[in-house]
Amino acid sequence: MGKQRRNQRKSAAMLDSDDTDSVSSSSTIRSDQMLGTCVEEVQIDKESVLDQTLDALYEKRGSTREKALVAIIEAFNSSLPHEFVEKKFATMLHQYLNSIKKGSAKEVALASHAVGLLALTAGSGKKAQEILEEAVSPISEALKSRSDSSKIASLLDCLAVITFVGGNEPEETDKCMQIMWQVVHPKLGPNVVVTKPSPPIITAMVVSAWSFLLTTMDGWTLDPKSWQGSISYFSTLLDKDDRSVRIAAGEALALIFEIGNLEKFYSISKGSNDSSINEGNNSQDVTHIQGLRAKILNQVRNLSAEAGGKGSAKKDLNNQRNTFRDILEFLEDGYSPETSVKIGGESLTTTTWCQLIQLNFLKRFLRGGFIKHMQENEFLHEVFDFAPKKKLLSGADRVSGTEKRMYKSPNSALNKARTRYLNKQRMLAQDKNAGHYALGFDEE
Repeated sequence: MGKQRRNQRKSAAMLDSDDTDSVSSSSTIRSDQMLGTCVEEVQIDKESVLDQTLDALYEKRGSTREKALVAIIEAFNSSLPHEFVEKKFATMLHQYLNSIKKGSAKEVALASHAVGLLALTAGSGKKAQEILEEAVSPISEALKSRSDSSKIASLLDCLAVITFVGGNEPEETDKCMQIMWQVVHPKLGPNVVVTKPSPPIITAMVVSAWSFLLTTMDGWTLDPKSWQGSISYFSTLLDKDDRSVRIAAGEALALIFEIGNLEKFYSISKGSNDSSINEGNNSQDVTHIQGLRAKILNQVRNLSAEAGGKGSAKKDLNNQRNTFRDILEFLEDGYSPETSVKIGGESLTTTTWCQLIQLNFLKRFLRGGFIKHMQENEFLHEVFDFAPKKKLLSGADRVSGTEKRMYKSPNSALNKARTRYLNKQRMLAQDKNAGHYALGFDEE
């Protein structure tokens, strides 16, 4: 079929060259035909390769499933295969969750990322709600094993993303935030075994994922019983040695102060119904909050001007200084940092800590797929109130050079998966023919 199409295009080119008056129009028609053919071939290729990689998730060998998950992630980063999601949603979710339940640390990390991408591609609605309902329990169980930092980090990211997309009620979000919180800040009680402190990367990821979900809650919908003392906890993190922990804690505090209603993050007065007593307790709470705010302000000021120590990476140090200068300006003057990111010629601008935390989290989660999703993902357009420029290509989306390389390069993970699948099919066919001949049958 491909050879026939090439011959047809060659014949058309020869015919066009005889008529100089029609070069421009015929060239345009030829380009449109070639573009349409390319789009069609790539779409078919995407569907077949995704089918093959999905089949590979049934294989017993863990390394085969890992390679398949890499290929799927690659596919969802380079495009938004909505039709494939519509057809194979249940199968994908089931297989991803199986990998989270039974796979190696690497497979769990890959499957967690795949679940998050599935939720973002599906967008808000019944599918996202189903993902959240089905995935919370296995993710929660997997988080109890803290043997591998990258695995825990991926699980936290996944839980944050699926809750962000599929959580419709404050109670659902609050529950998932508590699951995250327990990873580094377990409740003490008679049946709770105190574990050793989590590695800094896990602490930073918990605070980052927790803050990401907090952006979807306002101060009035928070359960005060869950988050009393969180401001004090984040304040202690500002004194930790790890910069990633300090930055994550600083941004969380900036977000809390931006949301307001600080009493829900601090100790709420309890006790008598006597109004005069409660008024006195509330006055004490306000005084304590003001004192804690002054302490945090001093910590932020010091971190914004910290001198580099021995072995200090200059880039990390500058990042910390810039972040805490922004936090200091916000706490002192009320000005949130403004940022701008170019997406296909359009500017995506943030003007609040809430927006900035959402943007930075999704950039980190989507990695190389961030631009593609921001250009085409309607859910993210709604989140950021962002309207990218529309492409007018006679109803067909242009196939980018990246996508062509993605699906045509012999070195791409998807192409390797397809090659393995085809080789397997040929081996099965050869075995079948061998058995056929052994029974004494001849081909007609």
